[in-house]
Amino acid sequence: MTTYMALPISPTALEELRRLDDAGQPLRPYTAREDGVPVACVGSPLRCCLRAIEPGERVALVSYAPLRRWARDTGAEPGAYDEAGPVFIHADECEGARGAQGYPFARPGALRVIRRYNADGHIAGGRFFEVPDDAEAGFDRAFEEAFAEPEVALVHVRALEYGCFHFEVRRP
Repeated sequence: MTTYMALPISPTALEELRRLDDAGQPLRPYTAREDGVPVACVGSPLRCCLRAIEPGERVALVSYAPLRRWARDTGAEPGAYDEAGPVFIHADECEGARGAQGYPFARPGALRVIRRYNADGHIAGGRFFEVPDDAEAGFDRAFEEAFAEPEVALVHVRALEYGCFHFEVRRP
């Protein structure tokens, strides 16, 4: 059992993103196909329900600024740290991460960045993370290390290669 809770994109944020994403673009849904047309996405992470895209699903690639939503809810002012990046979501409402266990997208050997933020929404450190064979224990240690710093309010897990947001963990 994991020590920390991996949070998907909230239902409220998903509703907003399905109208207009954080780059001001309208939703452009398509059906995920194994041949990669129009976008190679089968097996890619869905941030709405924290699982991989399966062939035949109606999905969209949207621009998402995770810190922006958290700041709006908390009154933080991240300023230049308010970055947006591409994420896949279901084009229509889905069940969310109900019943999801463990840490998502935790393929051993995958390269991640564990980025820490303080209560103002400013970066408070981070580190490179290669997902170990025992992914759960590895992530637990990384989050324990992050939250050992009293100023850390939340942590984002991102892909090293593209910087894509994977999930968020908040101080317990």
